Amino acid sequence: MGEIKVSPDYNWFRSTVPLKKIIVDDDDSKVWSLYDAGPRSIRCPLIFLPPVSGTADVFFQQILALTGWGYRVIALQYPVYWDHLEFCDGFRKLLDHLQLDKVHLFGASLGGFLAQKFAEYTHKSPRVQSLILCNSFSDTSIFNQTWTANSFWLMPAFMLKKIVLGNFASGPLDPEMADGIDFMVDRLESLGQSELASRLTLNCQNSYVEPHKIRDIPVTIMDVFDQSALSTEAKEEMYKLYPNARRAHLKTGGNFPYLCRSAEVNLYIQIHLLQFHGTRYAAIDPSMVSAEELEVQKISLHTSNEQEEQ
Repeated sequence: MGEIKVSPDYNWFRSTVPLKKIIVDDDDSKVWSLYDAGPRSIRCPLIFLPPVSGTADVFFQQILALTGWGYRVIALQYPVYWDHLEFCDGFRKLLDHLQLDKVHLFGASLGGFLAQKFAEYTHKSPRVQSLILCNSFSDTSIFNQTWTANSFWLMPAFMLKKIVLGNFASGPLDPEMADGIDFMVDRLESLGQSELASRLTLNCQNSYVEPHKIRDIPVTIMDVFDQSALSTEAKEEMYKLYPNARRAHLKTGGNFPYLCRSAEVNLYIQIHLLQFHGTRYAAIDPSMVSAEELEVQKISLHTSNEQEEQ
């Protein structure tokens, strides 16, 4: 494979936003890695949860853009957890450590599934104010691998990487999508055997979301119309599960629209979060709201005009 093309924005991000490492479990090998950017006065930030192949920095374009608008955003990388309950318990402890009572969650693929499971886990004492689910799913059985979920821990890293790479798009791609895939392949290479095995286990372990426990949470479903690892049936199931959800459709973007279609993704995130402006659950510095709202409306108008012309 050729040299990975690294954008100047990514280099700027790595040089300006520090990566923090936090341990909240008794087992000190379980380390959460995270980027926490934007005004600390915000008590209900937007937290990004990555897919199987992702690290916290796959959301660097969201962090740079949204903090520029005055949002507080946190991007996470999970420790090694082998079941959903263990993940949810660890994530709750992390929010306690960060002194965050409620949060907005953006989850990509596995990250979206874990976001839903966490909302379900905390439904009696809610910790999730809203959900943005990007190329996500509500039932792990869609991958037809529940029977192998308990054997991932035995597989060598190269085999696990081959399983993940099998879901990446192939064939002709536009330059942004090709760069996005190269970037994700590079991130995948940085993950160790236990990290990958545990994530694949969480992705395929027999489990589904119980919608009655989270039906009152505002949801935006973000998906793409071109090739992705998610089947049409899985998308339809999400629409049925959340009939009142806002839908954010991208014509193209593949598995990683937050990398290769970041402007559109960032706009949909802003539109989702607008409903909380002026409340205690706002993820944005109140002094930035008027300028940010005007800009979002301007971009929305421009986007809708362009779509009408096509």
